[in-house]
Amino acid sequence: MHPTVETVTRRIIERSQPTRDDYLARMRRLKAQSPQRSTLSCGNLAHGFAACGQKDKDVLRLMNQANVAIVSAYNDMLSAHQPYERFPDVIRRAVHEMGSVAQFAGGTPAMCDGVTQGQPGMDLSLFSRDVIAMSTAVALSHNMFDAALLLGICDKIVPGLLIGALSFGYLPAILVPAGPMPSGLPNKEKQRIRQLYAEGKIGKDELLESESKSYHSPGTCTFYGTANSNQLLVEVMGLHLPGAAFTHPNTLLRDALTTAAAQQVVRLSVPNGGQVSLCDVVSEKSIVNALVALLCTGGSTNHTMHWVAIARAAGILIDWNDFSELSAVVPSLTRIYPNGQSDVNAFHEAGGTGFLIRELLDAGLLHEDVQTVMGPGLRQYTRMPVLEGEQLVWKEAPKETGDPDVLRGVDAAYAPDGGLRVLDGNLGRGVIKVSAVAPEHRIVEAPAMVFEDQDDLAQAFKDGLLEKDVVAVVRFQGPQANGMPELHKLTPYLGVLQDRGFKVALVTDGRMSGASGKVPAAIHVYPEAAKGGPLARLRDGDIIRVDAEAGTLAVAVGEDELAGRPVSKPDLSRVRQDIGRELFGWMRQGASTAETGASAFWNPEHD
Repeated sequence: MHPTVETVTRRIIERSQPTRDDYLARMRRLKAQSPQRSTLSCGNLAHGFAACGQKDKDVLRLMNQANVAIVSAYNDMLSAHQPYERFPDVIRRAVHEMGSVAQFAGGTPAMCDGVTQGQPGMDLSLFSRDVIAMSTAVALSHNMFDAALLLGICDKIVPGLLIGALSFGYLPAILVPAGPMPSGLPNKEKQRIRQLYAEGKIGKDELLESESKSYHSPGTCTFYGTANSNQLLVEVMGLHLPGAAFTHPNTLLRDALTTAAAQQVVRLSVPNGGQVSLCDVVSEKSIVNALVALLCTGGSTNHTMHWVAIARAAGILIDWNDFSELSAVVPSLTRIYPNGQSDVNAFHEAGGTGFLIRELLDAGLLHEDVQTVMGPGLRQYTRMPVLEGEQLVWKEAPKETGDPDVLRGVDAAYAPDGGLRVLDGNLGRGVIKVSAVAPEHRIVEAPAMVFEDQDDLAQAFKDGLLEKDVVAVVRFQGPQANGMPELHKLTPYLGVLQDRGFKVALVTDGRMSGASGKVPAAIHVYPEAAKGGPLARLRDGDIIRVDAEAGTLAVAVGEDELAGRPVSKPDLSRVRQDIGRELFGWMRQGASTAETGASAFWNPEHD
């Protein structure tokens, strides 16, 4: 193992020992009750299988076959989740072939950040993760089930499903993806059209035509944002079948993978002699593997929160220092938009997850000695699925990349380090994604312009007030202020300014999403402004330095002067009501910092 990976892993194990031991003890106690439905009364069990056919009832009366829970985030408004409409029937048939039963245990909400971007609904986005976790717990709470299949792909959905399922970590569970849509309009052209619209050079009709050519069919959006980062990370953790992440929906291979996942989770169940549960797969080493995969691919900054929360659900404690130390030694091996011009389909065709995992294993950057849903050892994830006739088989991923412009081996890495840095200074602590930021733009020192609403920045751009070197500060966007919306809407405006030759950066206690691009953005900054953090004391004209090379985020104002300034306290009622936002007040009030997962479930300040 690489010594830094080994050191970080050992530190996480030591830091987590009390909470991890407690979690695993609870899972062992609950697993001892298996099969779970054996604990139910006759009335409980009769309710649980009342709607089943007689054959399934006969199976469920006995305790020697599995009952598989299907938990799905299906809806047909999300292109990524629309293919899930067919999956329950595929799964039931597959499970019946094993002599077991599958029941649709429950659905979870699934919102699309692409639809809500820049809209009031985005203020619900982050906390939808915890709602999904609770929905998953409700679905599994009936004690009818011996295993679970989790159907979800996008931003908060996979983390929510995992957090919820980890409360039932004594059950085996497999995540079942649906795959990306085919490639559409080239990303470079899409980016060009967005900037032309931001400059007022084209109208809405042209913009809508471009967007419709980019997002055009069932399947996940093909850029490397949070959704596709989810898929890569859970595969590297051994929670998918090998090579399942980026196989297209509604194909024979996708159906074969779904069938195989359903039958594999039956094999893992206690009634069928299985021993491997979700709590065994999600371990300290598999969490480190996920972080390495995130960093070497320049994945979504959202996972500096989501994977913290997922780990915590398994009793594992990680922080941004772990991300930072790993990032310093993990090479950049992909160039997928927005970190390059190719999409996840090109990555998959160039060798995909199988090639990437083998390169990282051979370099000692991933732990091989982990448990997976396919059994012990990550090496089997260096294979990719193919159909030989009607039979699903796995073959070794290619030894050489199929496209060095999108995927490379460790010896030919694009950069010697990962795409994420931690920033510290008198403005607080945050993160910055630099994988798509050119080296000449990674240090910006300029006067601040302070905004308390992203629409105000957009208006300032249209009014020509940003035609200068500037650090745009968008504050009161943290979890306790308004739910921490993504501010990706601002990317075209800031990108135009940078292209015009100005030094430009963004500083915010909000998020910039997995689509963070070429403009340096210090994000997730805390203490957030709503809690009286330093951002709340900034004024227009303050000189701010965002230095991604040195890892600093500072304002050139003396400590005493900054502390003595009044704290801005805007009226936030407008962003805390309507469009359902008033229902999430308790989550805003209880939310932890970004570095501790931005969750209402585990807040160190309340422990």
